[in-house]
Amino acid sequence: MTDYGITVEVPLTFDEAVARTRVALADQGFGVLTEIDVAATLRSKLGVEVPAQLILGACNPPLAHRALQAEPSIGLLLPCNVVVRSLPDGGTVVEAIDPRVMVAVSGHDALGDVAAEARSRLVDALDAVAASTLPA
Repeated sequence: MTDYGITVEVPLTFDEAVARTRVALADQGFGVLTEIDVAATLRSKLGVEVPAQLILGACNPPLAHRALQAEPSIGLLLPCNVVVRSLPDGGTVVEAIDPRVMVAVSGHDALGDVAAEARSRLVDALDAVAASTLPA
């Protein structure tokens, strides 16, 4: 885990990790509002090749609503980014922004409960992705 993210590394192909991440997010009440294919964008705009990487803009509408009620400008930090990226030596990393960052950046303590719940749901989603790779 970084100071601003929640991370799991899984022995899955990129496509498998993306599929499992989508399911795990949905199971925690998150929809994917945006999707950025970083590798394709850098290839088309800069002509460079990088490992597969996808940024998913995940949103849990009830949590987003609560956050916006507490601080209308928090929309600047929404949705929660979840990144799936292929590792050069195999496997995939799945990372999510730690929602507590929005509390720290905004300075609004009223966001604390919302951030804690969002973090818990994101941790559960990433744990589910990691657990789905364990042998039965």
